[in-house]
Amino acid sequence: MKQCPKCQRSYTDETLNFCLDDGEWLRDATGDEPATAIQPPADVTVEPRSAAKQTTDETVVITARPLSGDIHRSTSSAEYIFSGMRSNKRAIAILLAVLVVAVAGFGYWWIKLRAASAAAPISSIAVLPFENKSEDPDTDYLSDGLGESLIFRLSQLPGLKVSPLSSVVRYKVAQTDIAMAAGELGVDSVLTGKMVKRGDNLSITVELVDVRSNALIWGERYERKMSDLLALQRDMTTAITQKLQLKLAGNEKAITKKYTDSNEAYQLYLNARFHFARRTKEDIYKSIDLYDQAVALDPNFALAYSALAESWSVIPSFPYASPAACVPKAKAAVAKALELDPELPEAHTVAGMIAATYDWDWPTAEREFKRALEIDPDLAITHYRYAWTYLSPVGRHDQAIAEMKKAMELEPLSLIQGANYAGVLLYARRYDEAIAQAKKTSDLDPGFFGGKSWLSHSYSAAGKYAEVLAIAEPTFNSESPYISDAAIAYARSGQRDKALAVIDRWKEAEKQKYVLNYWFAMSYAALGDKDAAFAQLEKAYQNHDWFLQRIKTDPFADPLRDDPRFDPLVKRLNFPE
Repeated sequence: MKQCPKCQRSYTDETLNFCLDDGEWLRDATGDEPATAIQPPADVTVEPRSAAKQTTDETVVITARPLSGDIHRSTSSAEYIFSGMRSNKRAIAILLAVLVVAVAGFGYWWIKLRAASAAAPISSIAVLPFENKSEDPDTDYLSDGLGESLIFRLSQLPGLKVSPLSSVVRYKVAQTDIAMAAGELGVDSVLTGKMVKRGDNLSITVELVDVRSNALIWGERYERKMSDLLALQRDMTTAITQKLQLKLAGNEKAITKKYTDSNEAYQLYLNARFHFARRTKEDIYKSIDLYDQAVALDPNFALAYSALAESWSVIPSFPYASPAACVPKAKAAVAKALELDPELPEAHTVAGMIAATYDWDWPTAEREFKRALEIDPDLAITHYRYAWTYLSPVGRHDQAIAEMKKAMELEPLSLIQGANYAGVLLYARRYDEAIAQAKKTSDLDPGFFGGKSWLSHSYSAAGKYAEVLAIAEPTFNSESPYISDAAIAYARSGQRDKALAVIDRWKEAEKQKYVLNYWFAMSYAALGDKDAAFAQLEKAYQNHDWFLQRIKTDPFADPLRDDPRFDPLVKRLNFPE
């Protein structure tokens, strides 16, 4: 039997712990035994958990400490609570009140958190490739161009990080997971769009989402004519800017700047960028033809001239043609771009690359790169080219790596940039890091030849020749065989006859087209044939070979460094002290 110490009411139900009248704790009323069995919450103690007492469901054991005498009963926390709830309405009311307050407090906190997230200013955005819903696949250049144009214009705005085209192009698939893409790109907002072209009519739907709260910031549908394409892009950029509530540093020049008044010229430019991004020989030359048409329609189109210079300047690196055939045209185009718009950072970047790679004019190259960074410190291609074609060749490796890291922060998914980052690490003699970076790039797109090429180079520099040959040998019958990698690996692994056979294939190819004599030289250096190596290096010097500027820091040139002909050749390249 139990009894309430306050009202003296007795209870025979042994399951009760509280008085039904006043809620007091019941005491044992049988015999002369001290009332010690049922304890109030103030005397409940939590038994410390040792490692042995921890369980997978994180159960905490709670026991009652007696006031005096022997322990008559011990209960768990759950037993206390639920037995009390069954026995006492007052306890239930108190518990419910506590729960209501707790839930209300959590709800208020959650609403405030969501509101704060929604109210927080947008500081970064990714413009995913527009989905082309037209039946004609030849209009892909329009959908791609819309996204690229928005990226370009938004990237001019202060205080806004914009994921570049090279980082978002991999999401050009249907049903892209927006949250996943935002997480990979490190942005807090995403713009998506769909385009349908019917004759001269364009129907474009766009949505801007704050991925932090999964809230739609803005959505719009546009029905326009093809002739309104330029105005449409400016309208969309202005609307996005207003929704993001950005401060435009006193004016809106960045989003209203017109690079051309010709809608047709601008469409040609967009189509050219589409082809240039593919980097095949056919596509690069196609881009050049389209840029030429664009500047013929609008001779004041500076951005098209800069892009034209870029196309011409990269051709010898593949090599699809010689520097003698390409570099003068690249120089003329970039000079025209800078004449028309001296504040165009892309043009300064291309000018710096040409000066470093083909002219070996290091002061001019660094001046151009620094000017581009002054105009736009967040242009990834400038950080990348500054590191790759200037800092690394002159031996400023720590700075080169720092610039590459900055470029990768701005464009984490750029394949060409990621591949050449491996090259920067290789020339810094950080082979394990170079291999890891090249693998990372190759994994992003196993079909991208640049990633595989620098993975092969990195393995070779690290002495992993079996891995080199596993990559190089399957390419022998392709358009871009890894001949130098194979020749060096064969030579250094004792397979001299195979190395010479590969070089013979190279000699035959040289009769038909331009080849990179620098890599010819490195193959002979691996064979220990220094005379043949320096003969090829002299050809590379006369041709202004793309890779000759690497000779100062290139580990593949190490077998030649003790030769008396080496230092005079390096001096002819005018490296800064």
